[in-house]
Amino acid sequence: MSQAVDRRRFLKGSLAAGAVMAVSLEEKALLAQQKKPVVKQSTVTEFPYGRIGELKISRLICGGNLTSSFAHARDLIYVSDLLKNYFTDEKIFETWRLCEENGVNTAVLRLDNQVIRLINEYWHNRGGNIQWIAQCKMPGRDWKADILRAIDNGCDAAYLHGGVADGLVSAGKIDELARGIELIRDNGVPGGVAGHMLDVPRAIVKNGIEVDFILKTLNAKNYWSAGPMPRKDSVWAETPEETIKFMQNVKTPWIAYKVLGAGAIHPKEGFKYALENGADFMCVGMFDFQVARDADIALSLLNGNLKRQRPWYA
Repeated sequence: MSQAVDRRRFLKGSLAAGAVMAVSLEEKALLAQQKKPVVKQSTVTEFPYGRIGELKISRLICGGNLTSSFAHARDLIYVSDLLKNYFTDEKIFETWRLCEENGVNTAVLRLDNQVIRLINEYWHNRGGNIQWIAQCKMPGRDWKADILRAIDNGCDAAYLHGGVADGLVSAGKIDELARGIELIRDNGVPGGVAGHMLDVPRAIVKNGIEVDFILKTLNAKNYWSAGPMPRKDSVWAETPEETIKFMQNVKTPWIAYKVLGAGAIHPKEGFKYALENGADFMCVGMFDFQVARDADIALSLLNGNLKRQRPWYA
């Protein structure tokens, strides 16, 4: 076992121990009464999974923008405040619990103080087991700090933020991009990269950069507010046909995101489009009341007759 993996497990275990010690006996008794068992709903059979490294990941992944009070709201300036008031700590825990009950075992969550506080509370005091793929914004004077903070707080995988990767590739800073991915992988967790621009996965392939997964936007861009660029508020899939064609020959696991165009596309259409056009996984932001529906739609499609050209690479 590598020193990096040992370090990560020690830190995660230490965090768990610290969390337990900080809770009084009275608080433990109260929390025990509040916990809900993680039991799948009777209507859900075994949810289809793929693997990234040694991680077993549901093909539907819970996105983290909504629970972090962030949404591509087009011209609706009140939406961030609405999300902030709706997604209380308890509502976030409930949403993650519903994901697990419906077979969605992984969430993509940004790296910030709130997420670190919530995910550790959920893991150590609420009986949760959801896996965390951390979104890292690494550039800066201390570019390693963001990545190491995610790993030290127990993330199961990590990747470089799409906007960051877009900027690095546009600026020709491919070496910096590669260093960030390498640091993640050297510390014993799967490392990936996200890109809104197709130039990002192109640069990864062209320069032979080893990654464990790629996040690339994908939707059919067939709704009225979809563009043209540089609107950028909800599209981030300006060239879906080119993306599909390029990713056809990329053997790295592909997590598609923005598949619903920030709520403009029905999951029946968006999920089908993403899965049939090559995505191995879909990252989707969900309200608590959408989780069971979205899981059922994804399950039906995955167990149905998908017309895929790209093989499953996870």
